[in-house]
Amino acid sequence: MEEIAKLLAQAKENMSSAVAFFEKELQKVRAGKSSPQMLEGLKVDYYGNPTPIEQVGNISTPDARQIIVQPWERNMLQPIEKAILAANLGFTPQNTGEFIRIVVPTPTEERRKELVKKAKQDAEQLKVSIRNIRKKLKDNGIPEDAVKKLETDIQKVTDEFVGKVDKMVEAKEKEIMTV
Repeated sequence: MEEIAKLLAQAKENMSSAVAFFEKELQKVRAGKSSPQMLEGLKVDYYGNPTPIEQVGNISTPDARQIIVQPWERNMLQPIEKAILAANLGFTPQNTGEFIRIVVPTPTEERRKELVKKAKQDAEQLKVSIRNIRKKLKDNGIPEDAVKKLETDIQKVTDEFVGKVDKMVEAKEKEIMTV
């Protein structure tokens, strides 16, 4: 029985980390409002080393339409600008000589619908991953009678996480479609 409890806890943990990853990815989806997460994962050439942008400067959002990147060193303005352009994020950085300003354009109706569609596709992939975690539990060599007992618990956990994903996508869709 202890082994079954461990497997259930492990499944919960795996599902939880999958949902957390999805949540981070959803934050990067541009809904017309600027946010520092839009630049997350961007690598800047820092003296020959690809370095996360948040380690070469301060990223802030003075208002809903702008992102400001203030580098720690002024000579990093050019590499930061290059990295943002190369990432093809849908906006053009403006180098002021002091910092990089990014004006986030309002997405068109068509673009917003595309973003919603992509979010829903990603959510479906996540749900499949969650169900696969459940399936792996069943195929773990546990005696079948124990698996039968555990199946309802596994299903409850799976349904709970699938429900969380649905709520997240619903909220993101509302955010994206609100102009």
